Parts: sequence; structure tokens; C-alpha cells
Amino acid sequence: MAKLTTFLGAALAVTLAASPIRAEDAPTRDTVVAEVNGTAITLGHMIAMRETLPAQYQALEDKVLFDGILEQLIQQAALEQSIADKLTARDKLSLENERRGFLSGVALRDVVKAAVTDEALQAAYDARFKDAEPKTEYHAAHILVDSEEKATDLKKQLDEGADFAKLAAENSSDGTAANGGDLGWFSTGMMVKPFEDAVVAMAPGAIAGPVKTDFGWHLIKLSETRIAEAPSLDEIRAELAAEIEQKAVSEHVQAVSKSAEVKRPGEGLDPALIKDATLLDK
Repeated sequence: MAKLTTFLGAALAVTLAASPIRAEDAPTRDTVVAEVNGTAITLGHMIAMRETLPAQYQALEDKVLFDGILEQLIQQAALEQSIADKLTARDKLSLENERRGFLSGVALRDVVKAAVTDEALQAAYDARFKDAEPKTEYHAAHILVDSEEKATDLKKQLDEGADFAKLAAENSSDGTAANGGDLGWFSTGMMVKPFEDAVVAMAPGAIAGPVKTDFGWHLIKLSETRIAEAPSLDEIRAELAAEIEQKAVSEHVQAVSKSAEVKRPGEGLDPALIKDATLLDK
């Protein structure tokens, strides 16, 4: 891919010369566009390569792209033939792994396509939000310090009227100090339990603490709360699609693996052998 994209990048400025294709009136994927020492390169090979290119190269002028892909395929064929009888065991094993990986992807392609449908997306959305209870979100700020003594002293200053944001900027040990300790909006499940429990029990405008967590000692100011609206289907379409895809792939892989006859004669081998690359050269 690196060689091809470099080649096509240069083709932006210079169009490669190529002989016109002498093909049938209705070309097919099997139409031969070039031969390298008798090995055919077809229109199908070219189309398949184009589909793997980044969008900026697919957008090139047709002739530039056609000539660039054809030249790349010719060069690859010539290089492949030049080492046909010189492949090492390492090369052959790597090719087998690449083929296995590619075909695994092909095997799952239709599974994913069949699983991620509009109906499945709507069902997943309804399952998550249709009967969901309204969720409260909290807008809070905090001051984080490394000792209860320091937190208690700061709380006393706050009780006497000190500005929370100013004390946070001067004393908080985390990155929120620059914003006066502001944590933005969050819902339950997003903060550590002691912190969350304290926030949920507070009324807007209140200051609580010190509250101890694994991070240190917190003073917490709750600014406001709101009831979060459920996102629209379009807003979380990609997230739901990923979940559906993952489930479908997992179930299919398990089913196919379960139906396969699998033997494991290598179970007794020393796991450290996987790091012995010298075995590839023996």
C-alpha cells in the first residue's frame, strides 16, 4: 500500500503513459488488461485494488488512477515472479497467516451485514431506552487535596465565605484546578462510589466534604442537576451497530468453532517457544 500511495501521489502531477486497452465491447472482471511473462492482470484485479485505496486516491481523475493501478500491478507481478522459487519458510508461513486472516474477514462479512439492519437497530434502541427510568445528571466542581487536614481547613474557609473556584485553582491537585475545579456534567456510574454517593445526597448550591476516595480528599460543590433526555436513534446508531455486530460475530465464531473438529497436540509445548524466531530459519 505504501508503494502504491507513493506512486499515485506522484501521479497527481504526472499522468503515466499507457497503451489503450483493446477489450471487448462489454468488458468484464476477466478482461485482461496486461500480461507479465504470461501471467494475466485483469480488470477485476484493478477494481479490487482501487477499492482498498484511501478516499483521496479514489477521487483521482480516472486515467491517472487507471494508469497508476495498472503500473503498480505490473510491477508487483514482476517482483513476485522474480522470487517465485526463493520464498523462505518465514515468507510462506506469513502468506498462510495473511490468507487465513483475509478469509476470516470474508467469512464474517455477510454475518455482519445480515445482523446490522434497521429493524435490529430499532429493537436495540427500544430495549435500552423504551422503559428506561429518567436519569439525573449532575454539574459539580471539586477541590482535591492529599490530606484530610488540608481539606478540613479549606472547608472552614468555604464556610466563612471563601470563593470555591478560587480555592480550587489555588489548591486542587488535579487538572480541573485550571477551571476552578469544574467537573462538567456527569451521571451516576461515571464517578467513584464515595464521590457519587456524596453528590447524589446533595442539594444544588451545597458544599460537602471532606470525602475520601482513592484519589485523595475532596470538597464538592453541586451547582445544578437536570433530567437527561434519551439520545435519538441517529445519535447512537454507530454505538448500537457496533454492539450488534460484536454480538453477531461472537455468536457466529463460537458456532463455527464448536462445529469444527479441533485437536490441540501442541498444548504441552513451552509457551516461551513463541519467541524463538530462529525456528523459522531451521
